[in-house]
Formats: sequence, C-alpha cells, structure tokens
Amino acid sequence: MKPIYVIVAVIAAIVAYWFLFPSPKRGKKENKEEEAPKTGKGLVFEYGEVFVTALIFALIIRALVIQAFTIPSGSMKQTLLVGDYVLVNKFVYGPRIPFTDKRFFKLKDPQRGDIIVFKYPRDHDRDFIKRVIGTPGDTVEVINKIVYVNGHRLEDSFAQYTENTLYPAQALPRDNFGPITVPPNKYFAMGDNRDHSEDSRYWGFVDRSEILGKAFIIYWSANEDRSPLISIGKFKMLYPPRLGRIGDLLKNPIPKDQR
Repeated sequence: MKPIYVIVAVIAAIVAYWFLFPSPKRGKKENKEEEAPKTGKGLVFEYGEVFVTALIFALIIRALVIQAFTIPSGSMKQTLLVGDYVLVNKFVYGPRIPFTDKRFFKLKDPQRGDIIVFKYPRDHDRDFIKRVIGTPGDTVEVINKIVYVNGHRLEDSFAQYTENTLYPAQALPRDNFGPITVPPNKYFAMGDNRDHSEDSRYWGFVDRSEILGKAFIIYWSANEDRSPLISIGKFKMLYPPRLGRIGDLLKNPIPKDQR
C-alpha cells in the first residue's frame, strides 16, 4: 500500500473519530476561571491518543473492509486504464484473519465476471487485478481468441483484441488454450485486454485464499498519458484527472445466466 493511502486513511479516520467519539467538553463553553489551561504535554498526549486510535481504526478498515489500489498496467483496458484508482471490497468474499488463510463473515464466493485483486501466484509481494472467467469445476478453453466456458461461448463484449495474429497453442497460449478444468478452491482469471495480459493462460490458477477482494468503483483517475501538473526532475505527480471516469461502478457485465 502506498504511503499516500495510509496518510489519507489516517486523516479520514481522525475525522471519523472526531465526530463519532466527541469529547464531553467539546461544544460547551469553557469556564476559564475553573479550568486551568492545558500544558504542552497534556496537548501532546491528547492529540497523540486521537492519532493512535485513528491509525488503529484505519488499519482495521484496510485489513477487513476496504482497500485502495492503483492500476499500473494496461492489461484490463478498456475497463481499467493506467492511472485509475479503485476501491476493493474485502468484506464481500470474507476478510482474511491476519496471518492465516481463514476467513469469516463470507457473503459469497467470486463469480464469473467479477474483477478481483489477488496475490500474484509467482510473487506474493505483488498484487494483480483481473476478471474471473472460470470458477471451481468450470472447463475453460480458448479457440482462436474466442473463450468458451463449459462448452459455451462466453459473452465477453467487454474484452479488447488489438492484434490479428493467431498463435497456435504450442507457440503461445494467448489465442489457443485448453481445455482445462478449474480445480476446487481455484479460479481462472484473465485480463480484458486479451492480447496484452499476463494471466491464468500463462501462470495458472488463482487460489481462493490469495484473493483479496472485489474491485467495485473507480474513485480517481489520473491521465498519465499527459504531462504532469508538477514535475521536479524525475519526480512527477498530480497528473490531470479523467473526470468522466471518476465514480464509475465496476459492474459485472456477464449475463446472469452465464455467471
């Protein structure tokens, strides 16, 4: 998680704490004759208590409920673009108990068509974002770029194809793959930018325990194709926003009879 997310989360938590847990003295007129002014140590202790409480509150929210992620690559175009910032619902699939693979309060399992964030199977220090194509028990096959699930062509109008070249399965699994059956507690995930996505066609299945949550909204979008508003040497920040993308909900586009 980037430091800026921690700062924003702490600030939000402090504001929430201020309103949810108001001081008994707040909102009352101070009697200056009866109440002695606070010393520097007293103020430091009071604000330190608020900060620590807010930090704990923010960390609990991040671990169990909602987490922010940024999109670093174009593997999910045109659904998600480089510079999009999304919120991920960690509660819907059941938040993980810290330092274990166990979950609690699970509302549902990932469905075909959900956009999920998960630990990259080849490097658990990296987070990936893809769309669920196959759920446990499904048979997935790709024939000349067309995706079939359980023998039926998947309705994937959201997918993007940018190359006409067709590779045989022996050369590259991009355009022809499978058939393969998804094992229990595993998921087959693909990027919407099919010709430029490193996904389950290349590195295999996503384990249920490694799924962090479901992306559900774009809360900010920075257009990194344009010049940044602030640039100091190699340090660049504050790219112009894509206002039309902010607030877009990431709905499941696959028809319900195919999920």
